[in-house]
Amino acid sequence: MAGMAMPKYAANYAPLTPITFLERTAGLFGDRTSIVYGDLRFTWAQTLERCRRLASRISQLVSIGQTVSILSPNCPATYEVNFGIPMARAVLNSINSRLDSRTISVLLSHSETKVLFVDSQYLQIVQEALRMWLSSPDAPVEKPYIVVIEDSLDPGRVDFRNFLPGWGELVEYEELLQSGDPAFPIQWPQDDWETISLNYTSGTTSRPKGVLYHHRGAFLTPLIQVQFWGVKDESVYLWTLPMFHCNGWGFIWGMAAVAGTNIIIRNVEIKAIYDCIVKHKVTHLCGAPVVLNMIANALPHEKKPLPHTVATYTGGAPPPPSVLSAMEEQGFSVLHSYGLTETYGPALVCTWKPEWDSLPLQERARIKARQGVQHVGLQGVDVLEPSTMQPVARDGKTIGEIMARGCTIMKGYFKDEEATRKAFEGGWFHTGDLGVIHPDGYMEVKDRSKDIIISGGENISSIEIEAVLFKHPDVMEAAVVARPDERWGESPCAFVTLRENAKGVTANTIVAYCRENLPRYYVPKTVVFCELPKTSTGKVQKFKLRETAKALTSHSAFTTVSKL
Repeated sequence: MAGMAMPKYAANYAPLTPITFLERTAGLFGDRTSIVYGDLRFTWAQTLERCRRLASRISQLVSIGQTVSILSPNCPATYEVNFGIPMARAVLNSINSRLDSRTISVLLSHSETKVLFVDSQYLQIVQEALRMWLSSPDAPVEKPYIVVIEDSLDPGRVDFRNFLPGWGELVEYEELLQSGDPAFPIQWPQDDWETISLNYTSGTTSRPKGVLYHHRGAFLTPLIQVQFWGVKDESVYLWTLPMFHCNGWGFIWGMAAVAGTNIIIRNVEIKAIYDCIVKHKVTHLCGAPVVLNMIANALPHEKKPLPHTVATYTGGAPPPPSVLSAMEEQGFSVLHSYGLTETYGPALVCTWKPEWDSLPLQERARIKARQGVQHVGLQGVDVLEPSTMQPVARDGKTIGEIMARGCTIMKGYFKDEEATRKAFEGGWFHTGDLGVIHPDGYMEVKDRSKDIIISGGENISSIEIEAVLFKHPDVMEAAVVARPDERWGESPCAFVTLRENAKGVTANTIVAYCRENLPRYYVPKTVVFCELPKTSTGKVQKFKLRETAKALTSHSAFTTVSKL
C-alpha cells in the first residue's frame, strides 16, 4: 500500500550482501572446485570454512567497522579476505601493489589500519612503509597486527620473523586460519548501507581519496557483471586482473554467486595465460589493455590453439584496432567497458549488437572503442552540461561531463565530506570525464577534465607529476599529458621549460628526480624540453601538447624541442 513503511528488521527484510553468495554456493555446490592455484585446489565448502576461520580471528583483533588492509598479488588468501573480513563486519582495504613505501604508509595511516596482511614478496616495501608511518606525527598508539602470507609459489620467500625483528604481533596466514573457528557464526551487516570495503583511488599522495563501498553495491555489482557477460555455473574465470582493482571488478564475489571456478595466477605471463586456458578450459578473463596487447603480440612459442572462444573484458583506454584484430584471430572476443573506482569498476559497457558482426574490422573497432551504455544497476548515466545540469545534444559532437546515479555508486570519500559533497552536486555523481553521447545512446569519452593518464589500467594524475616537477630547482614550468604507449596504453609525457641558469640538466636528470619522489609507474617515460604553448591569458594549451606527444616517434623517448 502506498505510504507503508518498510519493516526494516522484520522477517521479510535482510540486508543485501555478497556474503550470502558464498554461504549459498557452499551449501548447494560444496564439492565443486572454487579455486585452482598451481597444484593447490579448494572446493566451495573448503573456501567457506577457511573464510569462517579467518572471520573468527579478525573478530578477536578488531572492532566492527575498523580497517583491515592487505598488500598481496593474486592468490587464494587475497580471494578469501574479500569474504572473511566482511564476515567479521570489518572493512577491507586492498592496497595497490604497484605503490611505493611512502604512499603505502600514507594509506595505512589514513585508513587507520588495525591489521595488515602482507605477502612475503612485499615484506621489504612494507617494512619501510611501517617505519615511515610509525615515525610520523600520525603514528598509531598500537602497532598494527601483521599477518604474513607465505606463498608456496613465491620462490623468493624469506623468514619474516627475522625480517621484521622485534615487531611483536606477527603470524603466518595459514597459522592464523588454523587457530580460527570453522563454525564461526557470520556477523551479518545490520544494514546494506554498511561499509564493506575501502578502495583508494590511484594517484594517492598527501590527500588520499578513499572510496567507501556499501554491501548493497557489492551485492548488485557482481550479479550484474556475471549476468550481462554470460558467466554461469560452468564458467571458468582466469585471474589476469589484479584483485585489488575494485575487488576484482566484483568478480571475486560474482564467481561465488554462480559457483564457477577461479583459476588464480600469481604473475601475468603470456605463456601461463595460454597454458591455463587450455589446461583448465578457461571461458572468461579480464584485463587492462596492456594485458590484451601482451596477448596480441605473443610469440609463437608462447601461444597454444584455444579450445573455444574466450570472453575477454577490458577497461580504460580502448584497445587499438590492430590489437582487437589480433585478439579475434587468436580466439578472444573482446568487450570494452568504462568505469571508476567510485562506480565499483565498470559502469558503462559497449553492449554489442548482432547486426554489427558483419561490419568491417575498422568499423567494429570504432564501435568497440566507445564506452557504451549503462548497466542495469544504475538508475541513469548521461552526458550533462555541468553549469546547467542539462543533457547535451545526442549528436556525438557536443561535449559534456559524464554523470551517473544509482545503487552501484560509492557511499562517499572516507574522512572527506567536502570532496563527497562536490562529487554528488545536483543529485548526480560527477565522473570528471568529458564525453559525447551518440544518437543511439552510446557514450564516448573524449577527454579527462582531471587530466588522468591511464597506464596499464592504473590511473595516474598528471597534476601530481607536475607538482613534483615544479619542485626541481632547475624547472621553471612543466606540464604532463598522456602519450600513446604500445605496451601500457598510455604513459606520462612531461614537457619541461628550464630556468635560464640551468646547467647540465638532461632528461635523465628529470627522470631520476621523479623516481626519487614518485611511485615508479608515475615516472614520465618521455621528457620534452620546450617553451610551453599558452593562451593569451597564460593558460597552458594542453591540447597542443597532446598532439605533440601523439606525433612523437616510438624511439624518441627523450626529446628537445625549441618551439611547439
